[in-house]
Amino acid sequence: MLAFFSIMGHLKCESYLIFSGETSLGDNFRAILYFLVLAYCFIGLSAITARFFKSMENVVKHTRRVVEVDPLTQTETVRYEKVWNYAIADISLLAFGTSFPQISLATIDAIQNIGKLYAGGLGPGTLVGSAAFDLFPIHAVCVVVPKAGELKKIADLGVWLVELFWSFWAYIWLYIILEIWTPNVVTLWEALLTVLQYGLLLTHAYAQDKRWPYISLSIARDERPEDWVPEEAPYFQQVAHENIDCSEIKHVDEDNGQTVDIFSIHSEDPTDPLHVRVHQIDHEAEILDKSKETMLEDTHLFTIWRQQFVDALKLESQESKKIRNLYGRIAHIFWQFLLLPWRFLFAFVPPCHIAHGWISFICSLLFISGIAYIVTKITDLISCVTGINAYVIAFTALASGTSWPDLVASKIAAERQKTADSAIANITCSNSVNIYVGIGVPWLIDTLYNFIAYREPLRIQNAGGLSFSLIVFFSTSVGCITVLVLRRIIFGAELGGPRLWAWITCAFFMLLWIIFVVLSSLKVSGFI
Repeated sequence: MLAFFSIMGHLKCESYLIFSGETSLGDNFRAILYFLVLAYCFIGLSAITARFFKSMENVVKHTRRVVEVDPLTQTETVRYEKVWNYAIADISLLAFGTSFPQISLATIDAIQNIGKLYAGGLGPGTLVGSAAFDLFPIHAVCVVVPKAGELKKIADLGVWLVELFWSFWAYIWLYIILEIWTPNVVTLWEALLTVLQYGLLLTHAYAQDKRWPYISLSIARDERPEDWVPEEAPYFQQVAHENIDCSEIKHVDEDNGQTVDIFSIHSEDPTDPLHVRVHQIDHEAEILDKSKETMLEDTHLFTIWRQQFVDALKLESQESKKIRNLYGRIAHIFWQFLLLPWRFLFAFVPPCHIAHGWISFICSLLFISGIAYIVTKITDLISCVTGINAYVIAFTALASGTSWPDLVASKIAAERQKTADSAIANITCSNSVNIYVGIGVPWLIDTLYNFIAYREPLRIQNAGGLSFSLIVFFSTSVGCITVLVLRRIIFGAELGGPRLWAWITCAFFMLLWIIFVVLSSLKVSGFI
């Protein structure tokens, strides 16, 4: 197969990734080498995304002290409330964070093409392919994650419907730009309107969450996740006594229930030791806040940072010691060797408790952008030595690899939350972010430059193939949402339920994804 694509290649690739001698290795060997490097970059993206989640967790769980005075008795009541609204946190921090690899890749692709009259297809292709991966394979995984017979439904249908509307509208809007309004070109105003619609999404979701009159849907919600905030005492106690900060890369699963993750802000379990109810901790939270500040003052920053490097160089964790199978332990140690360079590199990210996690948050984004830049270079080389259309690579390999953080995030939410809100919201919101930010910002950069320099609009490379993919995606997505609605009517929940029907749903979603990939590939290859 590789030989076939090599023969079909339209040019001899003289560029190289690491050393100039690569060009003499042969196209087949280079293709295998570049695919392996691409896979290793995806491992790095998963590793830095885990650290990114830890910093994002600290940003989201930040609380503020509110003092209320009774006008009659002049009694002061102290309470602590979250700074972040949970719906806004899902759409901005969570969806933006999990989609940032694709956003970085698209932005870098746009910067590389700046000054040209056409936009590269790598970024848009990756983002549309990522949308399909989010909607189909990730839904497929989330449906079967709950235990046998366990049902998890969307608690706030109003917010989900708002997010779903803006998700569908994003792809309708993209098709209007490409085929109806200004076919095959993008103007500055179209790019600007695309970015501004992300602000409309945030505003509409917040209005629905707060039930603003005339704007929100009159749909009752079952629960109020924003009434819960994570308990921070265990984390600071760990930092103070063990010198281990929360930015250590950890795998969150059912066997690691004490690990706090980004979805802890949505917990509904009053017995969960990681969470406390706001109105029950007024006095305790004040004491905790004071002890927290003392612990941070007593904990030396460089000691914590040094511990990050020590932890990064540890090859065998406590989890590997629990594996009794010899081959399993060998595989685990081999995996640790693969992660070692990435873990050491990402140890330079500052500890995530500094400045409520914002410094670690920004540094993680910079590392993600760096890996995304390498990915764009590798993709160009793969397309060159194999002859495979870069657009096909974008919506298959790149879309799947860069969407891995979305899969991990939704899987964790489906496992640990009692409702399906964040697991499904992460999918729909990520798809919206992919268009409004992931495509809107790169197009805004290129159209603004072209408007200033040439007074010309931006031409879209392979606009026909992108439009066709949008039609296929929209058609198959209707089938996906229809199944979710039917599951809500029949089983009373979108996720879980009888194992047989869960696996049937999973297989159907995967079939929809295969249909999208095959039809889009055939269109780009000229067979349709």
